[in-house]
Amino acid sequence: MDLNIISTIGIFLSLAFIIVLALRGWHIIVIAPLAAILAALFSNLNILQTLTGPYMKGFVNYAGKFYLIFLMGTLFGKFMEDSGAARSIATAIIKLIGGGGNQLRVLLAFSVVCMVLTYGGVSLFVVIFTVLPIARSLWKEANIPWHLFMLSFVFGAASITMTMLPGSPQIQNIMPTKYLHTTAMAAPLLGLMGAAVVIVFNVLYMKYCLKKVKEKGEVYVAPTGVGIVAESTETKDMPNVWLSILPMVVVLVLLNVPVIRQDIIYSLGAGALFCAIIFWHRYTNILDTLNKGAVNTVIPIVNTCADVGYGMAVSTTAGFSVVSAWLLTLPMNPIISLSVATNIMAGITGSASGGMGIILETLVPKYLALGINPELAHRIVAMSSGCFDAMPHNGVVITILAVAGLTHVNAYKHVFWGHIVATLLALVICIPLGILIY
Repeated sequence: MDLNIISTIGIFLSLAFIIVLALRGWHIIVIAPLAAILAALFSNLNILQTLTGPYMKGFVNYAGKFYLIFLMGTLFGKFMEDSGAARSIATAIIKLIGGGGNQLRVLLAFSVVCMVLTYGGVSLFVVIFTVLPIARSLWKEANIPWHLFMLSFVFGAASITMTMLPGSPQIQNIMPTKYLHTTAMAAPLLGLMGAAVVIVFNVLYMKYCLKKVKEKGEVYVAPTGVGIVAESTETKDMPNVWLSILPMVVVLVLLNVPVIRQDIIYSLGAGALFCAIIFWHRYTNILDTLNKGAVNTVIPIVNTCADVGYGMAVSTTAGFSVVSAWLLTLPMNPIISLSVATNIMAGITGSASGGMGIILETLVPKYLALGINPELAHRIVAMSSGCFDAMPHNGVVITILAVAGLTHVNAYKHVFWGHIVATLLALVICIPLGILIY
C-alpha cells in the first residue's frame, strides 16, 4: 500500500486514539505524545526523533509565545478572586437585573455576570468557583432545576466573550494576533454579529427549557456528592463594585485603545498590579495569592503545549501533506475549509486553544498564502475553535459538571445546544458575511 495512504490512515487513527482515551479519563499530557508516536509509526518515522524534534518544537514554540500570557492571566484572575472584587461584581449584577423569583431573569442575569467577568479578563476557572456558590442560592430561591445552571454558565462564560466579542483578552482571541499580526479588535462586525446570534438563540432556548421543566414539574433539588462547591453563606464585607471593576477597565483600555495600546502581557500585568495595589488591605497573604496564581498557570499551558506538539509531529508526516492539500483544494471558499479544519481539531482535542494552536502552527500560513484576509481568518478561526471544543471529553466541561454536582446525562444537552449549536449557527451566518466584507 502507498505510504501516503498508510500515513493518512495513521493520522486518523491517532485522532481517534485521542478521543477514546480522553473519554476514558486519560490526561492530554499523556495522550498527546502517545498519539504522536502512533502517527510516526504509520509514517515510518523515527519515534525518538519525532518526539524530540517536531513534537517538542511545537511544545516549546507554543510555550514561548503564550506562557507569559497565561501567567499574567491567571495572576490577574487570582488577585480579582482573593480580593473579593470578582464576587462583588457578580453580586451587584445579580441585584441589579436578577432575582425576584423570575426564573428567566435569574438565568440571564447569571449569564451576564459570567460575561462581564470573562470579558474583563478573569479566567474561566476563577469564574467557575466565584459564581457557583452564588448560583446555588439563586437557583434555590427561584426554584429552578439545577441542571439549567450549565446552560446559563456556558452561555455566559464560554461562548461570546471567549471568541466573538472584539477586544476580549481571553486567550482564544489573543492567540491569532501572534500569528496573523492582527489585534484583539479584529473583524469587529463579524464578532458582534456572531455574538448577537448566540444571544438570541440562547434566550429562546432558555425560554424553551423553562417551559419544559414547568410542564414536567421539575423543581430545584440541591446537588449531592463529593467535591461539589457549597451554597454561598458568606456575609463578609466586599469591596465597592465600582472600585472592583477598575482593574478590568485597566486591562481592556490598555489592550484596545489605539493611542495607548499595549501587548496583552502588559495589559493583564497592569491589571493584576492595579488590583493588588487598590485592594492591598484585603489580601490575608498576598504572597500566597501570587504563588497560587502562578501555579494555576501550569496545567492550562502544558495541556495546550501538548496538543500543539502533537499537531506539529503530525504535520511532518506524508499523510498531513495529503490532508492539507485536500483541504486547500476543496471546491469552496478557503475560509470555509479553514473553519471546518479548526472545528475538527478543536473537537478532537477537546480544547479550543489546543485545536486552534495546531491550526495556527500548521495550516494558517498555507491559507494566508491563498490571500485570505488576516482579520477574517482571525475571527473565523477563533469562533470555530470555540464551537466543537465543548465535546463530552472537554476538560472544562468535565470540571464544571463535577464541581456543580451534575452529569453528562442530565446537563450536557445544554452545552450541546447553548454552545455548540448556537456557535455553529453563528458561523453559518458570519462566514458568508465575512466573505462579502473581506
